[in-house]
Amino acid sequence: MSLDVAVVMDPIGKIKIGKDSTFAMLLEAARRGHRLHYVLPGGLWLDAERPMARMAPLQVRDDPADWFGLGEAVSRPLAALDVVLMRTDPPVDANYLHDTLVLSLAQAAGVLVVNDPAGLRDLNEKLAALLFPQCCPPTRVARDPAVLKSFVTEHDQVVLKPLDGMGGRSIFRASAADPNLNVILETLTQGGRDLALAQRFIPEIKDGDKRILLVDGEPVPYCLARIPQGGEFRGNLAAGGRGEGRPLTDRDRWIAAQVGPELKRRGMIFVGLDVIGDYLTEVNVTSPTCIREIDAQFGLNIAGLLFDAIEARRAAARA
Repeated sequence: MSLDVAVVMDPIGKIKIGKDSTFAMLLEAARRGHRLHYVLPGGLWLDAERPMARMAPLQVRDDPADWFGLGEAVSRPLAALDVVLMRTDPPVDANYLHDTLVLSLAQAAGVLVVNDPAGLRDLNEKLAALLFPQCCPPTRVARDPAVLKSFVTEHDQVVLKPLDGMGGRSIFRASAADPNLNVILETLTQGGRDLALAQRFIPEIKDGDKRILLVDGEPVPYCLARIPQGGEFRGNLAAGGRGEGRPLTDRDRWIAAQVGPELKRRGMIFVGLDVIGDYLTEVNVTSPTCIREIDAQFGLNIAGLLFDAIEARRAAARA
């Protein structure tokens, strides 16, 4: 069954293919004989009620010197496609939300959108973890710096972060005695205008911030522990963390079992869970990464598992 697969992503000419999970998906789709289409940045639009995209035929190669080729771009109805991979990175700003609304209309026309556009709108990656409080460390979300400060006073060592960041940006570790605490809280909340998140610091971060991948609700049996380096407390690879593959622990599997069925119900076919020690800290649904790192360390084909799930859903829809 050959499918027409379009990808909405950040500019393909700027990616690092050795670490890019979207590129792993495209390689697997090409290997299976699916026809690839690249939606030009900003290329989603509406013709009255018809969802459209300006897209170009795409070829991909696992060659760091020459990894893609594009044909002539044309505007086409999204309903002509079988699958759209929505893979642009945060922030989930107004433009991103508007694109998901266009993709919801494509979904209503029968296109499989990965991940479900309604879920992309509803599941903020910091707040979605709180749907599973049994898995999370003590957490508080507020605009009022005083409300957040009282949480810091209660727990002493905390992590403070905005709700729309990625890659470890604008994440602070602070204590009740930190002379910069007030300015950190004022900065994160924009003087009380924006929600920010406070979470009890988890000392096990020294052993790594684990990225656990779920494919259609089921965990990949290995994760990537992103271990802070030097004096850094953040494990994010973008912040200099070192990636080390590990098998899932019993606790990891328990967390995945708590989270997976609900995310599958919401159409979240490919998800990344962030787990530190025994606690779930984030649920990544926009553009989860680490496919290529885990594949390389354990000889897996995670994108293959994803396309097994995609093809099964398309076959069921056609039946």
